[in-house]
Amino acid sequence: MKEHLQQMFSGTFYQILAAISGTFSAIFDGMQYGWSAPLIPVLQAPDSSIKINDNDIYWLETIYLLGGIAGLPITIYFVDRIGRQKSLIIAACNSLTASVLIIIANRVEYLYVARFLTGLAMDVAFVSAPMYVAEIADQKIRGFLASLIFLMMLSGILLIYVLAPYVQLWVTSTVGAAILFTQLATFPFMPESPYYLLLKNERVKAEKALKFLRNKLDVQDELKEIESAIDRQKSEKGRPQDLILVDSNRKALIIMIVLNAAQQFGCMSVILMNLHLILKSAGSIYLDSNIAAIIFSALMILAAAVASVIIDHYGRKVLLISSSLLTGLSLGTLALYFHFQFLKYEVSSVSWIPIVSIMVYALVFKSGLGMVPIVLTAEIFPAKVKAMGMTVADATYVIFGVVSISLFQYMHKWYGMYAPFYLFSSLCFATAIFSLCYIPETKGKTLEQIQMILKGIHQDDKKESMEMER
Repeated sequence: MKEHLQQMFSGTFYQILAAISGTFSAIFDGMQYGWSAPLIPVLQAPDSSIKINDNDIYWLETIYLLGGIAGLPITIYFVDRIGRQKSLIIAACNSLTASVLIIIANRVEYLYVARFLTGLAMDVAFVSAPMYVAEIADQKIRGFLASLIFLMMLSGILLIYVLAPYVQLWVTSTVGAAILFTQLATFPFMPESPYYLLLKNERVKAEKALKFLRNKLDVQDELKEIESAIDRQKSEKGRPQDLILVDSNRKALIIMIVLNAAQQFGCMSVILMNLHLILKSAGSIYLDSNIAAIIFSALMILAAAVASVIIDHYGRKVLLISSSLLTGLSLGTLALYFHFQFLKYEVSSVSWIPIVSIMVYALVFKSGLGMVPIVLTAEIFPAKVKAMGMTVADATYVIFGVVSISLFQYMHKWYGMYAPFYLFSSLCFATAIFSLCYIPETKGKTLEQIQMILKGIHQDDKKESMEMER
């Protein structure tokens, strides 16, 4: 393993630097993603300076995701017209505006606007950043670098869970603003994606960017390889309908729609936005909900960090299948506990079960199902439809986030806390089956090789075709 890691990270310093700088605002996005769980109880407190009601609680959760839906057309326009790097910079500026609104907020309407703006910025960033990282990364480290955005986001969730219960509202947003300033001070000095520059016929800039990222002067072979891939992909149609009409694009789209929906039906948004409520409903006397939330987010970071290192060694598919199965088991255990509680069985002696289930969930979900989809999203769409494909995938993620939260609220209210977890558990098992049967392994493959796999063309077939053309 040590030799593998040395070989994996050799000569990649500037790629790591650019990836960290480009994904740094995801810490702020994570703070906003986990914002409602610790802060809604604070806003509900009698001494809160901003008064909220039950209707506000629902909208403060969902308006963040609705902002993401509103950002879809902006994302498609930005990433192809102004580039991946500039899109990320604009998203950070938008988030900075939202953080200022939260700092000065004295009415819930300020929070609505800020949450909407951060959702919009999140959509732009979570399409642009994986695209940027996948296109600057060497294939031996692409999985690790593509995982960074999730590590950043999880760090933000941990940060908001640590700060929100103990400091005033404006303090958390000031910390978020400082994070955004850090990205805005560093990322403009990083290079644009060589893929994007070649798409725009800026070969000199692309060569310069590749030399910086690879930390070497001779990049002609890789540059020609990228040019060849882009020339082939340029010859293909890039209309919105080609996501459906072209077989390989349709397969990529189906994979990403299912996996992004699976993330939400795997309870990601539900638990992150309602963690304190779930733990309180469990009635556990073993651990304070604020402390449990901090441990939960720390475990997610640990799982994601380990997975980000091993994803390029063991592959995407193994992590995805094992994570889906274990996530289903942890949610099923949670459902059983709440079901027995609903049936008036004495569960106080085993009230540690939901806490353990939640902690196990944090480890197993983020080790695969919570991270692999964003790595695959940036890998499996060809250049011509990448912006559209990734935006549709992101739209699926946001839309099913709203659906999963609405299902949770409805089923929890009318049937009991156990009902939604039975549903989400069964869908995790279905995801494991889908992953086994339908998803190709992309570990160690160039972006061009992945396209060949989706087209059903093996390397041997490709070589034969090239020899016949000669």
